[in-house]
Amino acid sequence: MNPESVMSLGRHAMEVMLMVSAPMLLVALVIGLVVSIFQAATQINETTLSFIPKLVGIFVAMVVAGPWMLAIMLDYMREMLTGIPGMVG
Repeated sequence: MNPESVMSLGRHAMEVMLMVSAPMLLVALVIGLVVSIFQAATQINETTLSFIPKLVGIFVAMVVAGPWMLAIMLDYMREMLTGIPGMVG
């Protein structure tokens, strides 16, 4: 394996990681922003107020985007496992 192929594998792994984690992170970001705007408007300073909405939102995001995330991870693993003979020799 040459350095270019190692860098390509690392870049592809990072892309897959970002694609798989993006739906949950974006949902948590949006819910956190909405809850913080609500807290600022009502002057409620409770740090645990955003926990349950984020938990529910991330669960919904996993249910909705789960099949797509699983397909992305399976394609990546299939590509890595079938590429092992080419990497060795």
